[in-house]
Amino acid sequence: MDSEGFVALRFDAVGEDAEAWSDALLDAGAQSIDVADPHAGTLAESPLYDELGSAAPGLWPVSRITALFARASDLERALQSLAGAGRSLTAHEIYRVPDQEWVRATQAQFGPIRVTDRMWIVPSWSESLDPTAINLALDPGLAFGTGSHPTTRLCLQWLVRELAAGESLLDYGCGSGILAIAAARLGAGRVVGTDIDPQALLASKANARRNRVSAGFLSPERLAAEETTPFDVVVANILAHPLQLLAPALAARVRPGGRIVLSGILEAQADSLVGAYRRWFNICVFDRDDGWVALAGTRRGRARSG
Repeated sequence: MDSEGFVALRFDAVGEDAEAWSDALLDAGAQSIDVADPHAGTLAESPLYDELGSAAPGLWPVSRITALFARASDLERALQSLAGAGRSLTAHEIYRVPDQEWVRATQAQFGPIRVTDRMWIVPSWSESLDPTAINLALDPGLAFGTGSHPTTRLCLQWLVRELAAGESLLDYGCGSGILAIAAARLGAGRVVGTDIDPQALLASKANARRNRVSAGFLSPERLAAEETTPFDVVVANILAHPLQLLAPALAARVRPGGRIVLSGILEAQADSLVGAYRRWFNICVFDRDDGWVALAGTRRGRARSG
């Protein structure tokens, strides 16, 4: 195989070792990682329905890992590096990924996204329109969000206007990690993201590396075990119903005097969410965008009874 063009490495990993393999491959130079059920599309397929706080494992007993590399020489160096660290593959597959014109055609539809005068989101194939601004390197994707949706933009705009340097931040339901990454670029101190989706955690870690920021991304179970100190700021861009259910848990994550930002809320749902969080926060609508709203509030020292 020559050294030009994208190549993919595919193999199966057992249990929780899939996450360790994914991290190691990203560190070794993989452009992206996909973790899937090796039996998908067959009668043996095992769908995962994970929930926050569940003790169920986040990956399959055997997971199929596909790692994409820019060229064959990059893959060869990665395998050598992994072998040197004690991670050698036995059964695996290497194959060419065709350079398809539709990829470039799709890329042409996405350019830099302006969040505010101080912040832009810039895909890897685009040039920054304002080198003096904070430019977040993030490519459009189907699953996790990259700032084009109003709910994400509202959270980013709040961070740009309100986040103070050195404040700690929890991105609850981190998706692509964009809010945690933006916070780190804005000078936040301790930055942590969590998500029930293992693929979201992998994407967030890769995006943090690409943006050269320090942020930790943990499963909800690891968050509960490892992060016991409340945060200055908690941001949750999810949906109205889970935000209502999570009100006590999210409130417990905010220190007295700290702040919370909630998004993924339609205008008609705002009053209900304000009511759900009023027990702990002085909270109201922060801003609106195309039928969506974001709430922002400050944690009181004590919860009201009743």
